[in-house]
Amino acid sequence: MTTTTAPPKGYWMDASGHLIPESKVKPIDQLRNQVVYDLCRMAEAQSQGLAKFKIDAMTEVGSFCALSLDQYGVKTGGDKGNITLVSFDGQYKVVRQMQDKITFSEQLMAAKALIDACVHHWAQDASDNIKVLVNHAFQTDKEGKINTGRVLSLRRLDIVDDKWTLAMQAIADSMQVASTKPYVRFYKRNEKTMEYMPIVLDVAGV
Repeated sequence: MTTTTAPPKGYWMDASGHLIPESKVKPIDQLRNQVVYDLCRMAEAQSQGLAKFKIDAMTEVGSFCALSLDQYGVKTGGDKGNITLVSFDGQYKVVRQMQDKITFSEQLMAAKALIDACVHHWAQDASDNIKVLVNHAFQTDKEGKINTGRVLSLRRLDIVDDKWTLAMQAIADSMQVASTKPYVRFYKRNEKTMEYMPIVLDVAGV
């Protein structure tokens, strides 16, 4: 956490770190500063509250799952897997998801080489769309990372070719779970449409 040294009494510090006499700071700038500070401090407090609420919610769901499994003599942690809990009257629903972040090992390079060999072998018979799809799948972002979804989309292509099959196996072998991020979402049923609508906790989505 970074800390900012308070300016001497009678001075304001601008964004560049320069000290400005308070008498030189326009009233509208002072008011803007107050509005921004007030709102952002309120936002920080709400953010901390939501973070604690998420931890409490995940703990509550995990504890309930462990208790539910215990009635069958199963002893396991309740913090694994995707779970959907619905209230008795069906009005509310809680969904806990554990989303894995997938990365690829060096074996992905073998998959790319095999796919390139396929495209070269097919030559004129290869669809331009397939070529574009393959090239697009292995493009990297500004940080040099490959988009997981684009690579995995290649595995959905129904292509009968030994090299292609081997390439798809290389992609599967290269996949590694780097981390698992938990999500918890809340829903309330719309009594007219009977659809479950999300209870929005993101201020931008309200």
